[in-house]
Amino acid sequence: MATTMEWIGTGVFALAVLHTFSTKFFDHLSHARPAHAGVFHLLGEVEVVFGFWAMLLFAVFVAMQGKPAALHYVEGLNFTEPMFVFAIMVVAASRAVLQVSRGLVSMLARVMPLPRATAYFFVTLSLVPLLGSFITEPAAMTLAALILRDGYYAQPISSRLKYAALGVLFVNVSIGGVLTPYAAPPVLMVAGTWGWDLGFMLGHFGWRAALAVAINAALLTWMFRRELGALALPGDSEERARVPGLIGFWHLALLAGVVAFAHDPPVFMGMLLLFLALAEAYPQYQDKLLLREALLVAFFLAGLVVLGGLQRWWLAPLLTQMSPDQVYFGATALTAITDNAALTYLGSLVEGLSEEFKYALVAGAVTGGGLTVIANAPNPAGFSILRTRFDEESISPLGLLRAASLPTAVAVGCFWGLPG
Repeated sequence: MATTMEWIGTGVFALAVLHTFSTKFFDHLSHARPAHAGVFHLLGEVEVVFGFWAMLLFAVFVAMQGKPAALHYVEGLNFTEPMFVFAIMVVAASRAVLQVSRGLVSMLARVMPLPRATAYFFVTLSLVPLLGSFITEPAAMTLAALILRDGYYAQPISSRLKYAALGVLFVNVSIGGVLTPYAAPPVLMVAGTWGWDLGFMLGHFGWRAALAVAINAALLTWMFRRELGALALPGDSEERARVPGLIGFWHLALLAGVVAFAHDPPVFMGMLLLFLALAEAYPQYQDKLLLREALLVAFFLAGLVVLGGLQRWWLAPLLTQMSPDQVYFGATALTAITDNAALTYLGSLVEGLSEEFKYALVAGAVTGGGLTVIANAPNPAGFSILRTRFDEESISPLGLLRAASLPTAVAVGCFWGLPG
């Protein structure tokens, strides 16, 4: 039986989800009615939505059950993920890390028998998401989004290409992190409990993910081959001063440290502070830090943690009453309206699940991770980086849903349609 606060929490969560699908409307109002542009622009910031509704829920919690009960609930939640995404976004967006990433993408693009911009595009949407299995999905999302923003979205490309690339990026990052047991949030939630090691992930998830990522990137590149072939990417000569080897090494070492201690906030936040000191000491080798964007994304994810903590009462029974087929497609659909890591975490709390059920739950969660901005923890990072390149500096949630549908269908074919 759900408590009063759980019912209220579910109602507020539903309003927050509805709000995320209405941000385009508020952004339009901010331009149409300049007298109140500030308020409408705030309501149109998708990164603000869940934080805003979480604060409202906390106020209701205090009013109904008192401050001690409200604090007890909030202090019992785990905010490691929002803090980690904040840290990894800032460090991964440094000039040194970006130069190394672009160099790797460029090197692979050169050996492909395609126009440079076309090959670069394909490699960005295939290799970088798979790197998420090693550098974590939020880092891969940050790198890929920045490469797309500066190399493609800065040019006068069509809105269709912008949305199609965004949909493939979100889906490929969600499924591209499952080659290892520590990089994708929904896998991380269950790997320790269920004993899923590197061999298990590669044998059951990894090859399927690599195939789906390659198909999605290839299909998109082929569909827009004419538009991509007409583009000219900025050359290395147009970049700012290259980072010296020693300074670049320390940037990469700090990135590796943040990834290695992703579950230990005191350590990775200390490394973030050390990175900020390094950036301050050598500003000539640093671009504008993504502090504002990273803070907004962390605020979004923290709000999702607060609101999601009161959804267990209906999510857990719903999942455990399903067959493996129902679980897979149910998890894919549910991921669109709630964080996929929350779904798998609930599954990890249930004992006696079959291996087929476990696979279906996690595979469904990662398959649907690109459908909406709230479906996967790294999505708000890519959303925040790319949205300024869209009309009215706003991304339509329905436009994203449509763009992600085909790559999601490809993922369904690979994760559920293939034998073995």
